[in-house]
Amino acid sequence: MEETLYNIEIHKDENGYLGRLFSDVDGVKEFKNEYLDQLLRDITLDIQLALEEFSNRTGDFTETHEGLRE
Repeated sequence: MEETLYNIEIHKDENGYLGRLFSDVDGVKEFKNEYLDQLLRDITLDIQLALEEFSNRTGDFTETHEGLRE
């Protein structure tokens, strides 16, 4: 099954780059940076942190419910 986790928009103006990250969980987040590579780094880091947090919450949920079965 395929599911979209994030939609990303990147815009360039005279001051640098603006990135918008859209997700069902976090809503809309905006990132600004003068350099494209640093903007992409910021967006990537935010996605990684969000997915790690989700993974940890899912693991805690599984451990809690496995403990109830015993």
